[in-house]
Amino acid sequence: MSKYAFGVDIGGTTVKIGLFDKEGTVLDKWEIPTVKDNAGVQVLPDIAKSILAKMEEKGIAKSDVAGVGVGAPGAINGEGTLVSGAVNIGWGVFNISEALKELLDMPVKAANDANIAAFGEMWQGGGKGYSNLVAVTLGTGVGGGIIVDGNILTGANGAGGEIGHIHIEDNETESCGCKNKGCLEQYASATGIVRLANKRLAKDDKPSVLRSGEVSAKTVFDAVKAGDELAIEVAEQFGDYLGKGLAAVAGTVNPEIFVIGGGVSKAGEVLLKYIIPSFKKYVFVACRETKFALATLGNDAGIYGAAGLILNQ
Repeated sequence: MSKYAFGVDIGGTTVKIGLFDKEGTVLDKWEIPTVKDNAGVQVLPDIAKSILAKMEEKGIAKSDVAGVGVGAPGAINGEGTLVSGAVNIGWGVFNISEALKELLDMPVKAANDANIAAFGEMWQGGGKGYSNLVAVTLGTGVGGGIIVDGNILTGANGAGGEIGHIHIEDNETESCGCKNKGCLEQYASATGIVRLANKRLAKDDKPSVLRSGEVSAKTVFDAVKAGDELAIEVAEQFGDYLGKGLAAVAGTVNPEIFVIGGGVSKAGEVLLKYIIPSFKKYVFVACRETKFALATLGNDAGIYGAAGLILNQ
C-alpha cells in the first residue's frame, strides 16, 4: 500500500513541491526556481532531482509513493499533454506526464494549474464537502477550475474553466491579453479593478482616498471598508461584472458552490457582498441558491490539488 504522494505546482518564477501522506496531510513543502532558459528544458529534470533528493532524505522507497501530481500553466488535456504550449515557461507542445514519468520512474498525472487549485480547494479547502464546484482565481488575470461529480472538467483540449475569457462587455475598445475585447478578466482581475478605479477617478472630481496614493485592488477594497463612496462605486461595478459572469457559469454547470481565491480574495467577505447580489439578479432561478465561500488554501492550493489527483484516483 502506497504511503505517500507528491504534489507539484509549476509557476513562472518558482516550482512549489509538497510531500503528502495518503490521508492528504502535507508533511513537507518547499520551492525551487523555475529555470526558463533554453525553452524551459531544465524545469522537469530539476523537479525530478528535487523529488528524488527528498525521498533519499526521508528514506522513502519508490514502492511507497503512489505517484506525482503536477499542475502547470496552459491548456492540458486528460492525457497530460500541453496542447498549446506554456508561454511564460517557454514550453511548446509535449506530454508533461510522460516526460516526468520517464525521469522519475513513477506514475505522473498532469493538469492545468487553475484546475488543480480548484481540485485542491474541493479536497482540503474552502470547497471541502462538495463535489460540484467552481473555483475562481482573482489574480493578475481571472482563472477558473470546474469540478463536476468530483472530477476536473478539462474539455476537449484542456480549455475547460477559462471563465476569465467569457465575453461580458460589448463596448470595450481595449484588447484583453487573449486578444479579444470585453473579457471578464478585464474587469474582475486585480488589474481589471485598477482599470475600473482609474476610469472612475478620471470621470469627475469626486473626492476619494484613492486620489492620494497608489491605486491597487487592495487599496480599492481598503477604501471600500472605510466607506469611501467612489471606491464603493468601483466595487459595485466589479461585482456587477463578476456576478453576471458567474451567473452564466452557474447556468451551464450548476455548481453547489463557488470558491473565490487569488490575491484579490484577501479582501475577505466584503468581496462577496458585491458579487452575490449581482449573481442573484442575473442567474437562472434554479441556480439562485448556489453558495459562495472564500478559498482557504492560498498559495498551497496547487500542491494540494496535484497530490489529490494521485490520492483520489
